[in-house]
This record gives sequence, structure tokens and C-alpha cells, in this order.
Amino acid sequence: MTAKIILVILFVASLIIMSFTKAGKKKRILFFGDSITAEGMKMGGYIVVIDSIIKQENADIHYQLIGAGISGNKVYDLYLRLEEDVISKSPDIVVIYIGVNDVWHKLSHGTGTDTAKFEQFYRAIIQKLQYNGSKVILCTPAVIGERRELMNEQDNDLNIYSDIVRKLTNEFSLPLVDLRQLFIEYNLANNLENLDRGILTTDGVHLNARGNVLVANAIWEVIKTVK
Repeated sequence: MTAKIILVILFVASLIIMSFTKAGKKKRILFFGDSITAEGMKMGGYIVVIDSIIKQENADIHYQLIGAGISGNKVYDLYLRLEEDVISKSPDIVVIYIGVNDVWHKLSHGTGTDTAKFEQFYRAIIQKLQYNGSKVILCTPAVIGERRELMNEQDNDLNIYSDIVRKLTNEFSLPLVDLRQLFIEYNLANNLENLDRGILTTDGVHLNARGNVLVANAIWEVIKTVK
């Protein structure tokens, strides 16, 4: 057997090995957020529901889900733990779901995040993730109270912060899961008694079973579009 033939055989073999390796590599999807995301990894949580959907669609060989939610987090908390909790795990896709505490804590804790800093930290997170090779999906913060729009105390602020997220998706040409709009529409159709909780949330913020399923389906539909 000539050296030329041996080299051809080795080249073909390496291509076959590479194709199997590439096919067998799962996309690592990391969910980055606050307590809503932390609860998403528990039984019935939206990340667990996404995992169930993936298995039902026989797509589990393609995806690995990772939760990185911490209760009480705001956007600057995400920025501060970006290296350790996200980049070190080399995710292919990062789903960012943050903003509720940046608004909610203004009243509940006397803290929060002003709009300029929210946009500044959020933009820095996106830039750093993209620099490290991750695709990014953004989610608008959904609700702080489930009464009809503009009847909850912090609706105006929540709309402003959601608009910042929408602006960033346009600026960076990113996919968006517009949970704010989705929840507004769902509650308009289903919250006939105008309750402040119990439709998609347990307390006006954290997801109940219906909320987890709604969020899971919305995020999964967007994940499937990311190549």
C-alpha cells in the first residue's frame, strides 16, 4: 500500500470520526436569571417542562439544559457572575430572563435598577456572551401583578424595561421571547375577574403550573429557530 493511499484512507477516516463527533455533540442551552429561573429547574418548572417537550419531540439527543438562576438577582448580579456561572460552562445558547427584580425591588426593597444602568449592564452581558461564542435569546420580564394592563402598580415601569429588552434584540439582531406581551394577552382573555394572581403566577410574579407551561412553550419555539 503506497503512502498516498494510506494518507487518503487516514483523511477519510478522520472525516468520518469528525462527523460522528459533531453529530453526537449536544447543544448546551443555559437559562440565566433570577428566582423564576431557579424554580424553573424544580419539578414542574419551565426548564423541566422544556426538557419534557424535547423528549416528546425526540430531540433530547440534540440538547442539554443547564439552569443558572439565583433568587433576588438583578441584571448587575448576572453580570457579576457571568464568568463563573455561564462562560465557564461553554454554552451554545444562553436564554436571559431578567428584569422583574430590577423593577419590583424598587417598591418591595427600596432598591432596584434605574433604566440607564439596566440597559448598560444588559448590553455588556450580551457583548461578553457573543465574544465568547454563545448565541443569545432575550426574554422580556412578564408581570408584577396579573390585573389588566396598567392596573398593577408597576406596569408602567415594567413596560419601559421590556421596551429596553426589545431595543437590545433589535440592536444585536437577537431572537426575542416577548413574555410581557404574551402574559398581557393571556390575562386579558382569561383573567375575567381581574385577579392580581393565580392565573399564570402564584403570587403575581412566580409562575404556577399554567405559567410554567406557557413560558416553556414560548421559549422552546424560539430555541428551535437558533442554528
